[in-house]
Amino acid sequence: MASEPSPGERLADADFERIVRLTPLISIDLVVRLSDGRVLLGRRKNQPAQDTLFVPGGRITKNETIEAAFRRITLAELGVSQELKNARFLGTYDHIYSANTFDIPGFGTHYVVLAYDYELKQELENLPADQHGTYLWMTPSQILESSEVHQNTKAYFMPKADSSQFPGALSTFPS
Repeated sequence: MASEPSPGERLADADFERIVRLTPLISIDLVVRLSDGRVLLGRRKNQPAQDTLFVPGGRITKNETIEAAFRRITLAELGVSQELKNARFLGTYDHIYSANTFDIPGFGTHYVVLAYDYELKQELENLPADQHGTYLWMTPSQILESSEVHQNTKAYFMPKADSSQFPGALSTFPS
């Protein structure tokens, strides 16, 4: 009998591919901003949303609490572990993609995303390059205007009345 994974443990590709094909994934997105309002975005290296600008984030794993996942994801995506208690919950979002990380035709990826706003005191240096090739800081208006920013990231900055054009937006970033 196979044992279940430890919290934070990566799954074997075959197991993960089956999960992506059959079920939604639960993830955390990090709207990381500086006191001047600029937000951290990275150019995604992998599917889904490859080659678009996106906020940092990651999946919650089996038996991992949201608090533990937040610490692990901030370490992996920002290079420094942060505490969930210092973040502000923005809402729950559906991110539905036609692509998957395996580039296998016939199924996409569905994330149920818990979005959190987190303010940094200063810009981070030496950001990890596993998921994002390059990083930049953009204002919310630049994010909304840029054709390079993925619509699921734009949804975090849409006023509630206008979020209908982004069907994944179940709640929005406050003004």
